[in-house]
Amino acid sequence: MDYEEFEKAVDMFGILTRTSKKSLKQKYLKLSKKYHPDMPEGSEEKFLELKQSYDLLYKYIDSFSYSFDKEEFKHQVPAFTNYKNWNK
Repeated sequence: MDYEEFEKAVDMFGILTRTSKKSLKQKYLKLSKKYHPDMPEGSEEKFLELKQSYDLLYKYIDSFSYSFDKEEFKHQVPAFTNYKNWNK
């Protein structure tokens, strides 16, 4: 996970401030109906992207006290932001 993936997931769910797991799940269910491959606006690609975004955000909410700005992300997930240093 990098910040761009995280930011894309936040944008997909339209999160502007803090959210709860319950609220995230409600948004996921609503969007999954919209993007389901059997629906007119749906596609398998968009549906899978939605699922991946949901999983990423749910894990983030479950694991951390959170806010959705870049500095907070770097502070809470330093391993992902400093991955270039792993090979040293």
